[in-house]
Amino acid sequence: MKRALVLVVAVMLGGCSLFKGKPEPVRRPVAVVKPAAPGLQDPNGTTIERVPFRTGVSSATVEKMAKEQGCTGGQGAGLMTEAGPVEVYRMRCEEGAMRGKVFTARCDLRQCVKM
Repeated sequence: MKRALVLVVAVMLGGCSLFKGKPEPVRRPVAVVKPAAPGLQDPNGTTIERVPFRTGVSSATVEKMAKEQGCTGGQGAGLMTEAGPVEVYRMRCEEGAMRGKVFTARCDLRQCVKM
């Protein structure tokens, strides 16, 4: 009886080792910043670089703040910096009182302030 019990425990412990393994690291896509089309430069001669649109944790909050200032339309508030405790958002105003302007806000631990 003891031998059978020892054998069962040994088989169970050996089988458990099959399930132990290193989990694969999570792969996250990296945003690639592409330079603007050749020839696009500001008045000082500096090349203009396009930043891809990315939403962030506080995008909806910044969009509400922009709407209160008269800025609406477009894609919404896009994250301009890396995600983290301090983030900067930018929103192009295509309609409303601020038409043609840019609304920018800084969010520190999800507490957003107009810049």
